[in-house]
Amino acid sequence: MNKIFKILSFFFLILISCSKNDTHIIIQGHAHNDYEHKRSLFDALENGFISVEADVHLINNQLYVSHFKPSVIDSTKTLENLYLKPLSNIVSKNNGSVYKNYDGFFYLMIDVKTEADSSYVILKNILNKYEEIISKVNNEQKETNKPIKIVITGHKGRPYNQILEEKSTLMSIDGRFKELDKNISYELMPYISENYKHYFSYKGDGEPSSKDIKTVSEMVSKTHQEGKKLRFWASPDKEKVWRFLLDNKVDLVNVDSLQKFNKYITKRKNDNLK
Repeated sequence: MNKIFKILSFFFLILISCSKNDTHIIIQGHAHNDYEHKRSLFDALENGFISVEADVHLINNQLYVSHFKPSVIDSTKTLENLYLKPLSNIVSKNNGSVYKNYDGFFYLMIDVKTEADSSYVILKNILNKYEEIISKVNNEQKETNKPIKIVITGHKGRPYNQILEEKSTLMSIDGRFKELDKNISYELMPYISENYKHYFSYKGDGEPSSKDIKTVSEMVSKTHQEGKKLRFWASPDKEKVWRFLLDNKVDLVNVDSLQKFNKYITKRKNDNLK
C-alpha cells in the first residue's frame, strides 16, 4: 500500500508541475521516440514540448508502445496507458488544455509499425473513447476545437487512404514531400516529414554547405506554400544541427535531448531579444 501511495504521489506531483502557468512552451521541438525516456510523456511535458511521438504495434487487438515488436508483453505499455489516459487526466485538471498558458494543439504523433488496415481499425476504436479531448476533422477541413491533435506517421503501417476516405476523423496524416500538390488540407495533413539523411550531409561539424542550405530553403518554401509544417527525422541530435534547421525555418526539430533543447531554445529566444 505504501508503495502504491508513493507512485500515485509521484504522478500527482508531475501533473501539478504540468499545470503551472509559467511552463516555457517549446513549439519547435518534437520528442522523437518519446516512450524511450524514463518518464514517457511527462519528461516532454516538463520541458514544455507540444509534440511527442509513440511507435505502436498491434498485438492481440491492443496497441503496445515499442520501437521494435516486444518479445514480452507489458500490459502497462499500451498507447492508452502511456499517453491517452494521462493526457485525458491532464486536460481535465487544466480545464480543457494540456498547458494552462498555451491554447494551441498538443500533437500526439503515432508511428504505426504493423499492417495498416488492421491497425487502423483498432486505433480508430481506441481514439473514439477519447473524442472529448481529440480534435476531429469533418469534410476534410472543418476542425473541432479540442486540445489534442493526432498525427499518424509510419511507412507500411501509415493508413494514408483510410484517413483520407473518412468524412469525419480523429486522425490526421504525417505527409511526405511527394504528397504536396495533392490538394490535401492542412487539417488532414499538418506536417510534411522526411528523412534528414536523404537530403543533407551536414552532421554538426563546421558549417552547413551551400547545397544543404539551398535544399532546405527550397523544401521549406514549398511546404509553407501549402500552409503545412516541415519536419525531418533521423537528424543528428546536436545543437549545431538544431541551429541549421531553425535558422532555415524548419518548423519542427526531432529531439532526444529534451532538457538540452529546452535550454537551447530559451537561450536562442533571449539572444534574439537583445
